[in-house]
Amino acid sequence: MTNDIRSPCLLRPLRGPRRAFLQHTANGFGLVALSALAADTAEHTAASGPLSPRPPHFEPRAKRVIFLCMQGGPSHVDTFDYKPKLIADAGRPARLPGGGVGLASRGRATLLPPQWKFRQRGEGGLWVSSLFDEVAQHADKLCVINSMATDLPAHPQAFAQLHTGSTQFIRPSLGAWTLYGLGTENQNLPGFIAINPPVAAARAFGSAFLPAAYQATRVSGSLGASVASRRGGNTKSSGIANIRPPLLDRDAQRTQLDLVQQLNAARLELDGGSSPGTEGVIESYELAFRMQDEVPQVMDISQETQSTLTRYGVGSDATDAFGRQCLMARRLVEAGVRFVQVTHGNWDHHFNLSTALEDRARQVDRPIAGLLADLADRGLLNDTVVIWGGEFGRTPHSQGSDGRDHNNKGFTLWMAGGGVKGGISYGATDDYGYEAVEDRMHIHDWHATLLHLLGLDHERLTFPYAGRDFRLTDVHGTVARKIFA
Repeated sequence: MTNDIRSPCLLRPLRGPRRAFLQHTANGFGLVALSALAADTAEHTAASGPLSPRPPHFEPRAKRVIFLCMQGGPSHVDTFDYKPKLIADAGRPARLPGGGVGLASRGRATLLPPQWKFRQRGEGGLWVSSLFDEVAQHADKLCVINSMATDLPAHPQAFAQLHTGSTQFIRPSLGAWTLYGLGTENQNLPGFIAINPPVAAARAFGSAFLPAAYQATRVSGSLGASVASRRGGNTKSSGIANIRPPLLDRDAQRTQLDLVQQLNAARLELDGGSSPGTEGVIESYELAFRMQDEVPQVMDISQETQSTLTRYGVGSDATDAFGRQCLMARRLVEAGVRFVQVTHGNWDHHFNLSTALEDRARQVDRPIAGLLADLADRGLLNDTVVIWGGEFGRTPHSQGSDGRDHNNKGFTLWMAGGGVKGGISYGATDDYGYEAVEDRMHIHDWHATLLHLLGLDHERLTFPYAGRDFRLTDVHGTVARKIFA
């Protein structure tokens, strides 16, 4: 069974006198009469556009998503996956499950223990290292999945699979599928926003064969503020370029846009009433026009109290950048954005693990804790899924003297809020953390589970393309119902 959603034609088919009128005006005549027809078209587009809210397949546990993506592969055995045997056997030759020797190091690698102490946190007794002491204060909100697995231990392929379900083919991203299935709650804002997205990973935020309206809108990671201006209190930059037209007032811009949209409509009609590229342009122009009113307000964090800014670490050199991004994520979901991703890079620690990992964790620990607390205080955490994780984990054995290599067979990702059971650890890796051995959750299973939380059946959320119905999970995916509250 397929979802009822299909690639929407954003405008009414133009036939007979209307088509003749457009052909006439496209040749440069009758331009004065365009406004009325354009207004009619714009009204129809706003009422039935691709971003309009749609009912889920069943009662959802969550309405929106904030994905805190740690690009590069954070080390699970140093953060959320406590391995006492790895500590006890430190310095011994590394041997893979089944008795094999670590091939990457030709048998010379030794087991490398975490350099940060683990303690049990919260009523559930979750093991969390001292790298995340502030996040650990919210341990009873976390569902720590210690049995994640993905197909390949290479960054481009694993990052693509984390976001699209595929390691090699161009496929719609998780955010695009979510928006396609549910629409969004605020027609004046994009439904899918990527804050600080990696430039080299465009397909991770794209819509592929889904209509172009479902791809992410990218927002600058710096949000337009330098450290000097932050200290001076400049918190009003939107992070979206050209949000205000430099030459035209609103009425003149609307008139100009009406003309452009009618020409787009004529092009769409000549293409037979269906052209994903033209439809995407029409919708993006209208959304961009509407965004001018709301984006500056939503992204103006000067409205926040000093206590809120401090909670997120805004104003502190180490946490300011990511704190702003987490605060912006909260403001965006509060305003009705369906899916927000915040990317934090440089978690690829082949060397200098003891200093670099601590530095990365310091930058995100307080902002993430602030986000969880703020969402809870505002009553948003109950129906917002917060996700933390990267494309894979790291090896329990050393690479060089102070680093860890890639590990795709077992790693950690945690979720909080949105109907997820808190204070629990789900699944497990082996004694050293090499691979998932209990309740293994492949990326396909995780995608199926997340969609289920949003009220979407991953087997029914499909789109017809190239002769068959495609879905995010392809032909795989099992919902992990044990993690539901």
